[in-house]
Amino acid sequence: MYLSRIKGFRRFSVSTLVFVAVEDTYTSQIHQPVQSKMEPLLAAHEIGEGLPVLIIHGWQMEGKVEELDFEPILSQTQGVRRIYVDLPGMGSTPANNVRDLDEIYRRLVQFIDSRIGNSGFLVAGSSCGGYLARAIAQKYREQVDGLLLRVPLIEPEDSKRDLDAFKPLITNEQLISNMPAEDRTLLGNVLIQTPAYIKALKAKYEEVIVPAERAADQTVLDPIRADPQRYQLSIRLDDEIAKFSAPTLIVCGRQDGVVGYRDCLRLLELYPRSTFAVLDRGTHGLPVDGTEKSVFAALVHDWIVRVNEWRAARTDTSSSA
Repeated sequence: MYLSRIKGFRRFSVSTLVFVAVEDTYTSQIHQPVQSKMEPLLAAHEIGEGLPVLIIHGWQMEGKVEELDFEPILSQTQGVRRIYVDLPGMGSTPANNVRDLDEIYRRLVQFIDSRIGNSGFLVAGSSCGGYLARAIAQKYREQVDGLLLRVPLIEPEDSKRDLDAFKPLITNEQLISNMPAEDRTLLGNVLIQTPAYIKALKAKYEEVIVPAERAADQTVLDPIRADPQRYQLSIRLDDEIAKFSAPTLIVCGRQDGVVGYRDCLRLLELYPRSTFAVLDRGTHGLPVDGTEKSVFAALVHDWIVRVNEWRAARTDTSSSA
């Protein structure tokens, strides 16, 4: 769940990005369905054609939240098939009495095997979706050509997270006191107390965050979130076996009051091809305003370039073998 209120969406100019067309010689089939007894599959919104990019949202969110931030960038990237998935009990996917995060992970695996099959793909995740994305990258390491983690959950247990106390960076007590009571309740602690930032924050909440929270099946999800044993994966993600060599982007908020940024530092050695960015002014809901959107777009652009290089080199190696 987003606990640090946000919103606002303005298109910004990013040069057109193109994925290099390379043959997947290291995979055997594209979109080969794999049968599974677990039903139903997750709901998903697909946009575009080409290299699949699986994008996983955070807890009690939905794919539309990710679309808001990623589509202005990826819609200008030729040759990518964006797959915005809805996790169980969130968005348009029914909970079906899902019991824990392991079961949600298994549903993701089933979805990948059915919709992506044996082709290469990229995976991106935000918050809890980043936690799941790391597990997916580990399982499908021979297929995943790139990993993007936005404000990723590292420590599932709240009491063990290394967080800073909230302190606004820009203070305007008069502005906050003049806000309607419902806006103060909606936005919670506001990091940048300027009219423009608050307008962007409120817009994002009203457009995607609030609808996602309302759509979530809290009767099923809240008990999972409240139990540290159920809100964690049994897969080990912090030792040598989890090391992932494909191009990676990790984006954290310096002022993230939900998952923080210091816990993410342990990821540096596990992802040797990672760009690691800690954004000042960055909350758990980054990017919020135009400044953050521009920085985030530049980081994603760089990641795409590195993924292109990786895929081209990998194909050349496979062809010469």
